[in-house]
Amino acid sequence: MAIARSRQPPVPPQTEAQRVDPNFVTAVARAFAILRCYRRGERALGNKELATRTGLPRSTIARLTHTLTELGYLERLPALEKYALGIAVVGFGQTFLSALDLRQTARPFMQELANAVKASVALAARSGEGMMFLELAHGNPTFALGVAVGERVPRGTSALGRACAAGLPPETREQRILEFSRTVRAEDWPAALRGFREAFADYEKYGFCFSLGDWNKEVYAVSVPLVSNDPNKVLAFSCSLPARGVTREHLIRDIGPRLRDMRDRVHRALGGVF
Repeated sequence: MAIARSRQPPVPPQTEAQRVDPNFVTAVARAFAILRCYRRGERALGNKELATRTGLPRSTIARLTHTLTELGYLERLPALEKYALGIAVVGFGQTFLSALDLRQTARPFMQELANAVKASVALAARSGEGMMFLELAHGNPTFALGVAVGERVPRGTSALGRACAAGLPPETREQRILEFSRTVRAEDWPAALRGFREAFADYEKYGFCFSLGDWNKEVYAVSVPLVSNDPNKVLAFSCSLPARGVTREHLIRDIGPRLRDMRDRVHRALGGVF
């Protein structure tokens, strides 16, 4: 199944608050922007490709790739004159995921629902302009999202991104949308904003949000926010099915309520702490 790729975000500082923050270290932000350039299936990237994706000068990229290589976060491949992600990056991810009680707690509930409705169930968190998958459960051998833990989907067109925004307190929600608007092309923003507004209305009415082919035309998805005891910390669960085999009405009557119930069970099991 073809997966739409999100546009790379601009290099930080991205927000006005970051630009005027005397404690915000731009060099660190630029280094992480390089690490975020790597996509699934890409073994290595050269300085020219990294400069194109980040918009940074090649001289700056060369210094940053050298530094990241020295620290083990990149590995230089002399034969290709390119850089691959280093083993230190893997260590970060494994350490983070192993510490997530949420992931371990949610997994059996997610798999139970995936099996029951023959769908893919995902848990994701906001990451830059996208939503990063923390856990996945598949219940249909003929249908899978074609993504893996650690990959991202766009916030504006995915059910996960819309639900994550819908679960925030209203004042925080509007601020996040304003920040997100700066990462989207001007011509794409009206449709993205319309998607958010419709999602918020659906959330008020049903308690969940939709993406009906907006992110991937072959996928219909419903999503619910998972709000911690700190209301500004919001993750999201989604349930995705083949677009050809499901309708919005079916998501409203059956899949959405099941997903909402699963979310509530996970929340109770964790005591709202994650």
